[in-house]
Amino acid sequence: MLDLKPAGATVIELLNATTDEQLDRPTPCSEYTVAQLIGHIREVAVGFAAMARKDSEHPDDPAGIPRGFDAARRRETAELVDALTLAWDRPEAWQGTTAPSPDVALPNEVWGRIVLTELVVHGWDLARATGRPLELPAATLRACLDHVVDFVPKAPVPQLWGPAVDTSDDAALIDRIVAVTGRDPRWPGTASGY
Repeated sequence: MLDLKPAGATVIELLNATTDEQLDRPTPCSEYTVAQLIGHIREVAVGFAAMARKDSEHPDDPAGIPRGFDAARRRETAELVDALTLAWDRPEAWQGTTAPSPDVALPNEVWGRIVLTELVVHGWDLARATGRPLELPAATLRACLDHVVDFVPKAPVPQLWGPAVDTSDDAALIDRIVAVTGRDPRWPGTASGY
């Protein structure tokens, strides 16, 4: 069981610091503006919190996710991220296997690591897009790197990741993480994945 709270707290801080003027900015996720990235973070928070609670009813249909993310919606999304990390703070969340679709069934231990990756990588995306630093404990970054190095090359849905970007073995942990997931650690520039 991993502690997702440090990564969640960082994403919450970034969401709360994002301004209306930044919503149309591009992000390292080539598919998303800042507003669209926040929408994706909301979708991740709702869906994975339901998974942790073993709740087969998804309380928020992704088609119903708001398109506008004013300050109130950003605060609401931050609250959902907090609920996500609290849901995964229960040992039973990490037990069993979950199949959100017939062709993808993974142990919840793996799903929890996927949640960590979503928080770390999309936290980096949001930090880069809004010009803020990303500060995470080394233990959080190490756990994320260990996961992506093993999981991403053989992910059951490979199109979720861009091709890995070359980086050195002695690069910063966050640079190595985002490079494995198809992002250019030197962004802004050309984003190679989402």
